[in-house]
Amino acid sequence: MPRTQTQQLARHLTEGWPSAPLEDWAETRATLHMWAEIVGKVRLALAPMVNHWWQVPLYVSTRGLTTSAIPYGAGTFEMEFDFCDHHLHVRSSDGRERRVALEPKSVAAFYHETLTALDALGIEVTLWPTPVEVDSPVPFPEDTEHASYQPEPVHRFWVQLTSVQRVMTEFRSRFVGKVSPVHFFWGAMDLTVTRFSGRPAPPHPGGTPNLADRVTAEAYSHEVSSCGFWPGGSAEGTFYSYAYPEPPGYAQYPVRPAAAAYNPDGGEFLLPYEAVRTADDPDRELMEFLRSTYEAAAERAGWDRDALEIRTEPRAAPR
Repeated sequence: MPRTQTQQLARHLTEGWPSAPLEDWAETRATLHMWAEIVGKVRLALAPMVNHWWQVPLYVSTRGLTTSAIPYGAGTFEMEFDFCDHHLHVRSSDGRERRVALEPKSVAAFYHETLTALDALGIEVTLWPTPVEVDSPVPFPEDTEHASYQPEPVHRFWVQLTSVQRVMTEFRSRFVGKVSPVHFFWGAMDLTVTRFSGRPAPPHPGGTPNLADRVTAEAYSHEVSSCGFWPGGSAEGTFYSYAYPEPPGYAQYPVRPAAAAYNPDGGEFLLPYEAVRTADDPDRELMEFLRSTYEAAAERAGWDRDALEIRTEPRAAPR
């Protein structure tokens, strides 16, 4: 990697909360979304089912986004988007590896190259080749329209995710009830973490574009307070938080910080990424949003907070 590019990437990591205008990488974002769906669908096809579809997301890694180890035969394999050297790595537990370059190319080409890499490692997989959670989906083998890849804004997006994950992981640590990992759902392209009250929820009505209602029914089988980050919705991305089912008085709860507001169209609280990035203490600003929107759900729905939360500072020792 050229020295100037290496210095630039190092600066992004030092900044922690980089500016990442969506208009600068709209076409690349759309292409990367489809690539992430392809990789995610490999995990969906081969990993054992876990409640709420927790076997399908990707995870923020030290270089990008990874599937983590996927069982296959007597071993495992992993697929990782490397947003530093810009390759998709496909690694097998037998020591073999294949790479797919992340560069300007169509979704159709990426799809073919990814399946070829898997085949070279002896990994057979059959995918449903049509994207989910998007309007007017084009099957991957036929998608020649999405073909953009800009390394720098993709790297900035990964640095955003790294910072968000750090705060979300701290937020997750304060809950002893059932709580999801901090994971990246490729269908909506968002990083999210979800807390559960322990109570069942009414059947979810569904209605997500190009997503079977049975999928949302499983995802929301129990009462939740969920928060996340999405590269859309405002100039540089948006934090969101919602409760399902939404309890009475939820929308009127005084959440923090001041830049956060309830969106009645989506039934969720929203906070622009830019408001966090430009705050004196971005980590604290985001944590205020995560905590107060959770409190809105827990207080209004009557969660057993004494049983579910850690009120003292977490420590690395048995309680």
